[in-house]
Amino acid sequence: MKIAILHGPRDLRIEERPLDTANLQPDQIWVKTEISALKIGTDRGNYEGAEQVPGAPDYPRWVGDSNLGMVRGVGRAVTRFRVGDRVVSRYYHQSEYIARESESIVKVPEAVHPEDGVFAHLYTLSAHCYRKAFFRPGENVAVLGLGVLGLGAVALGPLFGARVVGLGNSPVRLKMAERMGAPAALLSDDPDLETRLDAFTDGVGIDLVILTANPWPAFRTAVQIVRPNGRVSIVSLLGRGEPPLDFNPLAMEWFYNKGISLIAVSQQAGYLYPTPENRFDDIRACAHTLSLMAEGRLEPKRLITHRFHYTGMVEAYEMAFHREKSMLGVIFSWD
Repeated sequence: MKIAILHGPRDLRIEERPLDTANLQPDQIWVKTEISALKIGTDRGNYEGAEQVPGAPDYPRWVGDSNLGMVRGVGRAVTRFRVGDRVVSRYYHQSEYIARESESIVKVPEAVHPEDGVFAHLYTLSAHCYRKAFFRPGENVAVLGLGVLGLGAVALGPLFGARVVGLGNSPVRLKMAERMGAPAALLSDDPDLETRLDAFTDGVGIDLVILTANPWPAFRTAVQIVRPNGRVSIVSLLGRGEPPLDFNPLAMEWFYNKGISLIAVSQQAGYLYPTPENRFDDIRACAHTLSLMAEGRLEPKRLITHRFHYTGMVEAYEMAFHREKSMLGVIFSWD
């Protein structure tokens, strides 16, 4: 099989590796990849050699975590999947793989277009930004950072009952936020931003900020614009690849005096009505995301700006490295 391996900063190679598909264990499935997607923020940081994320592998390492493919073989004890099922997983940029049935792999409904389905796990992370912060319908939500993850949060907001405003640093991204369902989209460096947000919320304020951007100035904006006793749902890797801070990120006027909550969108979300098993584990939450796609209410493929064959992967990563603003949704075909 072919797999993308990053040997060091900006040293990405497509390599051939053996894969024994003839001797599956009872609980294993064999999947051939159709398409994989580029998660620009995190993948770009890995590619350019930014600060290593704790627990992440060192070089040489795999890249990517959005993979959609077709099941080509199953072990004798497998019950969740059958040969011919289309599935989405968090596997890497590779042409095929063998996985355990128990892993975060979800069957894609027939009604879901593959170019939507490949983003299912990423959009599920967007949904987790709401769940982890105990979002309630009717709240005002500002999504700060309008990459694929942020625009996923924008698109999900109206489905969850949120009044969403998108905040970004590019007019192109603002238009995309409006296209994905935001009733308002504003430049994050607008000198009148707080006045505009006050008008958007009729003076109530922003209840929840979903922060998807890594730079520290974005964090500063988030804690400035959230209302007193509001919360900031942080799904970004704050400060990764950024110069040292020129301000106190927990300054009293933003954090203590306002009584805000800073929430890491990681690990399991709280739930007031627990079930014997995690009601919103990776598999169930992703299945819910896919159901919204099957119903035609969620269409990540509208964000796709670039389609590459896997042999053009280095070109795509170089575009991301150079911060090509026209680049948003990126997929690689493995045919």
